[in-house]
Amino acid sequence: MGLSASSPSLAVQSPNVSEHQTASPPSECPMHQKKMEGCAVHVKSSDQGAENQNVVPAHQEHAYEYVVCPVKSGSSQTTDDIDPRNMMPPPNQVPSPDQPFPLSTVREESTIPRAYSEKKWVYPSEQMFWNAMLKKGWRWKKDDISPEDMTNIIKIHNQNNEQAWKEILKWEALHVVECPCGPTLIRFGGKAKEYSPRARIRSWMGYELPFDRHDWIVDRCGKEVRYVIDYYDGGEVDKDYQFTILDVRPAFDSISAIWDRMKVAWWRWTS
Repeated sequence: MGLSASSPSLAVQSPNVSEHQTASPPSECPMHQKKMEGCAVHVKSSDQGAENQNVVPAHQEHAYEYVVCPVKSGSSQTTDDIDPRNMMPPPNQVPSPDQPFPLSTVREESTIPRAYSEKKWVYPSEQMFWNAMLKKGWRWKKDDISPEDMTNIIKIHNQNNEQAWKEILKWEALHVVECPCGPTLIRFGGKAKEYSPRARIRSWMGYELPFDRHDWIVDRCGKEVRYVIDYYDGGEVDKDYQFTILDVRPAFDSISAIWDRMKVAWWRWTS
């Protein structure tokens, strides 16, 4: 039993976001300001937007202040990064007290559209990732880690999420008629130790357990759909920073999801 249920197409082996943005994209990057034409379903009314703000992690609030255009990616951090409300950088961008080397605070915009917004999700910076790991109990002194390692970790993290979204889009292609504008991501969460039934069954059959699991909640033109993503170790990291094998599928939360899983399984069985 492999990982062929990750998407409606043939099995794909590939690798494994972060806040509510009120800031505008940099003016030097007009492509970030492109409107979604003809897809009013993705932009809620002001009342609905306020109602759904709490489903987005707080670290997206000022995310675009740290998104750097390619033409300016080599420039250093400026005083514009300082929060005028307290003249300090955002807390999760501040180096830890015993941090052995400086880390980048630049953030990369993803290709994943954010629900109830015309913006996209923005990935964490190296500094944010470092601080998040410390908060979870990790201590850098126990590992031989370098600035280059953190750069690679961020690239792997981002690539994993991009690939996960591509797999979700393959499933969502089954519903293009009912949602022609495509899905958007509402929220997500990690459940590393809450193994899915599928992962447990694979384990009973002698396969390894996933090293991580995420549940992503997608907005399908007004309908919430939950996707389960199991992450498996795929060996050495390649030049595209892909080493994780993803098993992506809609959760058995509805008759529609069950039918999708059955239909795709039949297609694979008969192809």
